[in-house]
Amino acid sequence: MWQPKHSQLPGSSCLDQSLAVVIPSYRVTAHVLDVIARIGPEVAMIFVVDDACPDASGAFVEKNCGDPRVRVIRHEQNRGVGGAMITGYRAALEAGADIVVKVDGDGQMDPALIPRIARPVLARQADYAKGNRFHSLWNVRRMPRARLYGNAGLSFMTKLSSGYWGVFDPTNGYTAIHAAALEHIEFANVSERYFFETDMLINLGNARAVVADVPMEAVYGDEVSNLHIRKELWPFLRTHLREMGKRIFYTYFLRDFSPASLQLLFGTLFLLFGSVYGSLEWYHSVSSGHVASTGTVMIAVLPIILGVQFLLNFLSFDMANEPRIPIQPPLSLTDAPRAELQNPASQ
Repeated sequence: MWQPKHSQLPGSSCLDQSLAVVIPSYRVTAHVLDVIARIGPEVAMIFVVDDACPDASGAFVEKNCGDPRVRVIRHEQNRGVGGAMITGYRAALEAGADIVVKVDGDGQMDPALIPRIARPVLARQADYAKGNRFHSLWNVRRMPRARLYGNAGLSFMTKLSSGYWGVFDPTNGYTAIHAAALEHIEFANVSERYFFETDMLINLGNARAVVADVPMEAVYGDEVSNLHIRKELWPFLRTHLREMGKRIFYTYFLRDFSPASLQLLFGTLFLLFGSVYGSLEWYHSVSSGHVASTGTVMIAVLPIILGVQFLLNFLSFDMANEPRIPIQPPLSLTDAPRAELQNPASQ
């Protein structure tokens, strides 16, 4: 039985922390051994979660992989990538991991990027880091247009529902998370299927965790996605709208009440009143043939203008309200490396 060890990523100045990798395993026997073999020594533990794989990928790994860091966990029933990751997260927490990285077993995520993905979390700059395939203009130009436009729409909906206006590529599954952030997440509220990555962002937003985007290149192979866009579009939209409403209510009316709350409230009321009143008067004017008076027009237009202005002010406040202070424990002076505690003047 392996024992957790501490891992230091190259170029980091913080304490050694135990780094774990979780690999959700479903129909990946052709690639999973190569993925494991390319995971560097900075990783202390590797959890392969066999999600009721019809190819018995868990048994395949146990039989053919001699890496002592590897532990295989099996599901009796298929639960999806989210369900496999939740199982892996729990196992990593129980084993004492400080940071947990998600790496797919199909070879589409280069294990050499693990240090880059984990570095913002290891450096205590963020609680959760995720890859962003859209950072490079060259990389964007190589992407299929359907994927590019679809991800842009999903990113905007995720910004609204999670409150993370600075992140992009929400469906990117190459992630690293600190144990302190995991302990703030209620796994019962996290989707186990296609909405998993987005749901993680929404739950992290509720916990006020800091999220960082890490630039990375996209890798496209011959894999076939099981996601049916037309079938999942309405459930995705409905879920985002519901989560956006919950976030706004919790953040601006239940947890706190600020000028932004008033701007949202009065902006919505003014906009609704102006729109409804203006529509009714326009219909009355068209049906009767009488031209609406200047006063009638102003009664409709002014509330709309004020409402839009209030809502824009609220949107600006909401963008600035993105979490900035990580929830993971700060690096204390007593825990800092010896070299960092020395007085520069004495060196």
